[in-house]
Amino acid sequence: MKALVTGGGGFLGRVIVEKLLKRGTYVRVLGRRKYPFLEEQGVEIVTGDIRNFEAVETAVKDMDTVFHVASMTGIWGKWKDFFETNVTGTENILKTSKKNGVSRLVYTSTPSVIYGGEENFENVDETIPYPKKYNCYYPATKAIAEKMVLAENGKDGLLTVSLRPHLIWGPRDTNLIPRLIERAKSGRLIRVGDGKNLVDIIYVDNATHAHLLAVDRLEEGSPVCGQAYFISQGEPVVLWDWIDHVLFRLKLSPVKKTISYRTAYLLGQLFEGIYTMFHIASEPVMTRFLASQLAKSHFFNIEKAKKELGYSPVVSHKEGLEQMIKYFSSQIHTDFNDLKNL
Repeated sequence: MKALVTGGGGFLGRVIVEKLLKRGTYVRVLGRRKYPFLEEQGVEIVTGDIRNFEAVETAVKDMDTVFHVASMTGIWGKWKDFFETNVTGTENILKTSKKNGVSRLVYTSTPSVIYGGEENFENVDETIPYPKKYNCYYPATKAIAEKMVLAENGKDGLLTVSLRPHLIWGPRDTNLIPRLIERAKSGRLIRVGDGKNLVDIIYVDNATHAHLLAVDRLEEGSPVCGQAYFISQGEPVVLWDWIDHVLFRLKLSPVKKTISYRTAYLLGQLFEGIYTMFHIASEPVMTRFLASQLAKSHFFNIEKAKKELGYSPVVSHKEGLEQMIKYFSSQIHTDFNDLKNL
């Protein structure tokens, strides 16, 4: 196998690269900068932006498999930026993959593609439809991209599958845990809602395991082809209890401030209006999407992944938590911006 991993220098992408190398796979990474820690392991790096067709074509050439992990994440930003990275970037991957004879494409999606507003999602499966409207550009553009990926399955010899891992965490996390630490240290962490909402999470090695299972099952006649799958630990956690436990283990103060969901949602709506009106680029402290994510339950039925992918977590929640705490305990005094570059 010769595999391209877009976003291979990021949190999930890096672990996918490492697991592929252990399999003896030739790995190429498309990223916006050099990654010496990957080059030292024999990984070929193509420096370029996924929004640039020529850069993507250079990266895809001579590959037979693509793991499309790269995306623009976040709760705030310009539609143009989200669309160009998540939609145009994916379109570039699809076009160049078909042009260059790539046979398998695993797309990293998100459960947020089915999240349109204020709903609770409790044990829902993949039959749930996409919403008609979104209150955040990230899930809106990821949904467009996922639909494109699945629609291209079987065309020009390309087989595709989409995975929806939820709240990936673990050692070397560059988003969820560093953000939690930064806000806790600055006293800006506020519990939204009654604190009883259940959410799915997934340890990074389990998310990686699902990607490798998916690529192994992408062959003609497989039920995996053209399908989307929710991926998680299979055991939702009480979000705010989990956050408090992580903070406790990292010797940080627990969350003490609380705000109702309705108040947070209305504040988010207000902030969005102000930031839009005055063209403020920085991220608001609250948005409607963030309020819903922090206060509502969202956990998913993974029976389809178990049955068709053969997926089950290879790392338990307890084991994963110990590994993550060990890693971040050594980084706790590092600035947030430094954590993002680890």
